[in-house]
Amino acid sequence: MPRTSYSIAVLPGDGIGHEVMAAALEVLCALESRIGRRFVTSPHAAGAQHYADTGVALPEPVLEACRRADAILFGAMGLPHVRDAQGTEVIPQLDIRFALDLYAGVRPIKTWPGLPTPLSDPRAAQIDMVLVRENTEGLFYARGRGVIEGEGENAAAFDTMRISRKGTARVVDFALRLTEQRRARGRPGRLTNVDKANVFRSMAFWREVFVERATHFPQITTEHAYVDAMALNLVLKPWTYDVLVTENMFGDILSDLIASLVGSMGMAPSGDIGDHHGLFQPAHGTAPDIAGRGIANPTAMILSVAMMLEWLGERHADAALLDGASIIESAVHRAFLEQSVRPYDFGGQSGTQAIAEAVVARL
Repeated sequence: MPRTSYSIAVLPGDGIGHEVMAAALEVLCALESRIGRRFVTSPHAAGAQHYADTGVALPEPVLEACRRADAILFGAMGLPHVRDAQGTEVIPQLDIRFALDLYAGVRPIKTWPGLPTPLSDPRAAQIDMVLVRENTEGLFYARGRGVIEGEGENAAAFDTMRISRKGTARVVDFALRLTEQRRARGRPGRLTNVDKANVFRSMAFWREVFVERATHFPQITTEHAYVDAMALNLVLKPWTYDVLVTENMFGDILSDLIASLVGSMGMAPSGDIGDHHGLFQPAHGTAPDIAGRGIANPTAMILSVAMMLEWLGERHADAALLDGASIIESAVHRAFLEQSVRPYDFGGQSGTQAIAEAVVARL
């Protein structure tokens, strides 16, 4: 008998994280009766404000709850004015990635009919790509390890980038399998490796590992692009790309760029996935300037719920969850296609609750 109940650790976080999380949970709750599954959600306090209040950003019991849960729903964390001893922002989502070994950052983006896009070329309506970001190494490996040497005018700061064979191989394999799955659904089946192998030895090593792993997936078309050229081409012809895989810092930057191509970070869901755990969150930040006003676009959070259901469905061979993911995506699609709502970040007047209700009404 298939499972009928799943435990979800819920971390709303800071700023608009609470608002978009409430909207997404409303959608998830409404879905339960439609697919015959129950989601036991447990909220947990963590984030920059929690750090300001208690001195701890990610309490150990919260991390343990994330380990025990079937999946993690994460809002947004971080506040510009809350800094640690090194002067950097308090962003415990990075701690979760490292602690749970969530090595694949999955950032899908596509154009949604009914919403305007910043690109005038009509082919922008065909944008449908996924960026896979290595999540545990790269330049982000230097977080907490940076050093300053020398004094006065001779002082210099150093952050070291780490690219390992194991870390690169597993995220490249993840991207290759994802490309294979998309190919089975009618997508081109092309994986683009994004690096800077013309300058850095670490990136040349990354490319060597990519080429070796790609030989195990001969049915997948692969290509290479330098990150600066990719930034250019993502603006000029984003509809030509299928799946991208890249280093941690490059992925952090390019994932914001591809979200802008379809109009807003409010449409950008994401998943941080490892071999044993999965965390799903909107790719946007905490937006403290609009927090509490009820105007945040919850679509990225709602679509992150759909990503969670798809991951759980595949992990547990539960077709009902896969159906649930499709139902949510279809409801979002219809809400915008029918022009029933338009978010503020697209020049509309539909607030967080209105968008949640429009999606629920179309489940």
